[in-house]
Amino acid sequence: MTERPGGHRPPPELDLDAIIDDRNTRIIVCCGSGGVGKTTTAAAIGLRAAERGRSAVVLTVDPARRLAQSMGLTELDNTPRPVAGVEGPGELHAMMLDMKRTFDEIIEAHADPERARQILSNPFYQSLSSSFAGTQEYMAMEKLGQLRRTGEWDLIVVDTPPSRSALDFLDAPERLGRFLDGRFIRLLMAPAKAGGRSAFKLFNAGFGFVAGALNKLLGAQLIKDLQTFVSALDAVFGGFRARAEQTYRLLQAPGTAFVVVAAPERDAMREASYFVERLAEEGMPLAGLVVNRVHRSPASGLSAARSCAAAEDLEARGEHELTSAVLRLHADRMQLAVREHREQEHFFSAHPTVPVTQVPAMPTDVHDLEGLREVGALLAERERPAA
Repeated sequence: MTERPGGHRPPPELDLDAIIDDRNTRIIVCCGSGGVGKTTTAAAIGLRAAERGRSAVVLTVDPARRLAQSMGLTELDNTPRPVAGVEGPGELHAMMLDMKRTFDEIIEAHADPERARQILSNPFYQSLSSSFAGTQEYMAMEKLGQLRRTGEWDLIVVDTPPSRSALDFLDAPERLGRFLDGRFIRLLMAPAKAGGRSAFKLFNAGFGFVAGALNKLLGAQLIKDLQTFVSALDAVFGGFRARAEQTYRLLQAPGTAFVVVAAPERDAMREASYFVERLAEEGMPLAGLVVNRVHRSPASGLSAARSCAAAEDLEARGEHELTSAVLRLHADRMQLAVREHREQEHFFSAHPTVPVTQVPAMPTDVHDLEGLREVGALLAERERPAA
């Protein structure tokens, strides 16, 4: 293994095919900051796995419709849909998380019909299930657990939520738990937990000093709706937490592989460092880093400085304008490649043991299975990051 300039050894190679082909790998989680190609990477891994004999399902929580289009599906919803055109012995399904529908399904499955009706019709539930901070990430955990429990697929590929931190889904169960365990919420639950008219008297005695103000501020009906919602949801939340903890342990298990996806840009590489460190803190199994959209040149032996010098010489003589323009473009590309390399070097030096693979920038967007197939092949190429 040769050292690169500056004394740094190249990082280990990320062998994605070895991960895909290992039948003990049951879950691959793609995480990274927004706009770095997580959705495309997840879809390409799923397709490659299917074409190498796995029964795979891709779960995306990205609201964009690119995944459906690239897989030849008119739409994706909360039900896994088969993908046609897989060239190999396996099969591929894809789905897009519908967080409200997933929440509804949980309530319907774990509450008696009358309590489920109370919860689903409650305005606070409708707001919580659609927009409460952390609900999308929590439901991604729920759906992952559901898919795993069916046993229908031997590989689940997860495209994580487009949050500021793509690891927010690890915190979602605790965040929702803090909401329902908060002092104000527990106070609202008190009458239902104590039971009977005397309980309401006790509740009112302790709550009376703020009840009047809250009624004026929020309205008596709003307070009543909130109490009804909280007491009804409390009956099924214990199951939420137990399943979330199960899924969390599943993510820590040896059969799970986290793939951090980044672009060779400063902010994205900093986020990648954060993800790697956070996964280590949580005891999550990191497979490695995918650096997406890396710019390379087939004429890498011609430096930017030499290219600019040659272009200036041609321009001074008034000759070969097209050649001069091409040399300028090449110089720009080489300068970009140097900047990208510098940003990656910061990550490599901070995390020298993290396996890495690079995917070159493609000339066009991926919009079909053939494009995903090409991305999958590039992901599997075992080429060390250039010095």
